[in-house]
Amino acid sequence: MNDLIDRRGLLRGASLLSGGLMLNAALPAWAQSGTGGLKPDMPTLSGEDIALKIGHSAFTVGGRTGHAITVNGTLPAPLIRLREGQNVRLAVTNTLDEDTSIHWHGLILPFQMDGVPGVSFPGIRPRETFTYEFPIKQSGTYWYHSHSGLQEQMGHYGPIIIDPAGADPVAYDREHVIVLSDWSFLHPHEIFRKLKAQGGYFNRQQQTLIDNAPMSAADRATWGRMRMDPTDISDVTGTTYTYLINGHGPGENWTGLFRPGERVRLRFINASAMTIFNVRIPGLPMTVVGSDGQYVRPVTVDEFQITVAETFDVIVAPTEDRAFTLVAESVDRSGMARGTLAPRAGMSAEVPPLRPRPTLTMKDMGMGGMDHSGMDHGDGAAMDHGSMKMRDKSKAPPGMTVGVGVESIASMPVDRTGDPGLGLEDVGHKVLTYRDLISLTPNPDTRAPTRTVELHLTGTMERFMWSFDGEKYSEGTEPIRFERNERVRVRLVNDSMMAHPIHLHGHFFEVVNGHTGNHPVKHTVNVLPGGIVDFDLTADAPGDWAFHCHLLLHMHAGMFRVVSVRPLEGEAA
Repeated sequence: MNDLIDRRGLLRGASLLSGGLMLNAALPAWAQSGTGGLKPDMPTLSGEDIALKIGHSAFTVGGRTGHAITVNGTLPAPLIRLREGQNVRLAVTNTLDEDTSIHWHGLILPFQMDGVPGVSFPGIRPRETFTYEFPIKQSGTYWYHSHSGLQEQMGHYGPIIIDPAGADPVAYDREHVIVLSDWSFLHPHEIFRKLKAQGGYFNRQQQTLIDNAPMSAADRATWGRMRMDPTDISDVTGTTYTYLINGHGPGENWTGLFRPGERVRLRFINASAMTIFNVRIPGLPMTVVGSDGQYVRPVTVDEFQITVAETFDVIVAPTEDRAFTLVAESVDRSGMARGTLAPRAGMSAEVPPLRPRPTLTMKDMGMGGMDHSGMDHGDGAAMDHGSMKMRDKSKAPPGMTVGVGVESIASMPVDRTGDPGLGLEDVGHKVLTYRDLISLTPNPDTRAPTRTVELHLTGTMERFMWSFDGEKYSEGTEPIRFERNERVRVRLVNDSMMAHPIHLHGHFFEVVNGHTGNHPVKHTVNVLPGGIVDFDLTADAPGDWAFHCHLLLHMHAGMFRVVSVRPLEGEAA
């Protein structure tokens, strides 16, 4: 099972890390045509004992070859397929010259097995093996990745599928696992260095005086006075990223096969380091049936936004004997991942052009849901945004550190769970929102929260500094403490002008979206600029858990905290 040929078939002349065999010149069928069987035809590991080896590989896309960090020599890493109710032992061997780790994203397990160096275990030293062992308590679509340095950006990620112990409530005839990711030939530390030197380094879509974007000269001047760029949507863009589907670039046409009339389950995983994607299949509606591995009531949409670290399961039912293009457009529309669903290999459909890039609005600045066109409140009084005190401490909550790392405090943040995402407000078709998500089964804990913990997502593009409540993790922040089994409402307030996917390890939480009793259950939630997201948490997993923005470079820059749930097993309350 471990003698796996490279996912991309492109370690030319290199030995396979798992078996020491020389690479066969012939590409395996799944590397040529994507997946076509009833189950994904990608390298798959299963059973109670699984061996993983982390090492260096060459990776080629778009005719160029770069250096990757891979698991068992593949990018993405092998699919790990498990069953609810089993136990699993995963022996992870580190062949790198630096420490490494694996975090099992979204899995409920003992905190010592969670895989975050310095929080839940020491990490895996070079040329050592660490064995993760835990019971499988859930089913659904998940993934795994490094939590060491910036290895995740270099290819250290892969999918996990857990089949339910009983009948699956989702009926389907065939499935495809679709791992979305971003790849750069620049080393991630070099990307980070460039962003620290100039926050907008990779933004090649800045507005000019002759820009045709729907913004008045007065509005453009206002943004200028505030030293903010309304096109600063993604820190890292298509100027350096190639966007991948299962390791394939857009020119390589990854293809998933179907027979007309089948119900096809597509398991989307956003394993990118920094890229939020907008996903659509022109001409083919998608019925969302799962979010972050948890079942939701079916909702049919034409497009959805998937933030970093989220997963969505959808059902498509193509009836025509033709190809459909799968489009995963980066949120700033600087590039796309592209694949094909087709009845036969070698087919393709028209690839739509990139849509016009969106721009931020005053709503994204935390100015509420008002219409700010014309800069008028509606009462005849014009708003002088240029004279706004963007670091006005009077707007900061007690205890927040408002220094050079806090660019702004949102004066009127609003609940944006009903928003489809930046640039998707007027696309002319149905786009998924968080308010569309309703848990298929009732939420198990019906207790009202006993308190609210409010956290502000803070940062500055200019200095590329990111934090919670104005404090970087490296500055010695105190853990966020919960009593075991405490019922808490956590309020996330985004004071910055970038979306932040916030992930809590070791727990699921209920996103408060108006469907009381059936709130969607998630492990990662996207907080839009100037937005508020509330979630209710039952702190039922004792231990120390990472809590962070899943934009890798934001976490690296300081948007990270530890959640401490006590007492532990055997401790006195």
